[in-house]
Amino acid sequence: MMRERPDRQSIRWRGYDYGAAGTYFITICTANREPLFGAICDGAMQLNPLGRAVEFEWFCSAEIRDEVTLDAFIVMPNHIHGIVLLTDEVGAHGMRPLSNATI
Repeated sequence: MMRERPDRQSIRWRGYDYGAAGTYFITICTANREPLFGAICDGAMQLNPLGRAVEFEWFCSAEIRDEVTLDAFIVMPNHIHGIVLLTDEVGAHGMRPLSNATI
């Protein structure tokens, strides 16, 4: 069962179109911040099979989405960070942004 997320203030700019072309720094966390992607050993991230799958899918994103260019990316035990460049308006090719909900 997932814990209730604490109330926190959104850091999103009101009225900003996050589907617009631009550069975005993203963080995606696991449910309940469970360390599902691997562990830090001797100061280095050691990906487990799920972590390797996340890394693989990150790089596939640019191959299957013409409007996406990927930059720096890292998988951590319970989250990922990445920089995504959208070179076209989201939705222009049938895409739509995901909600802010936990998937």
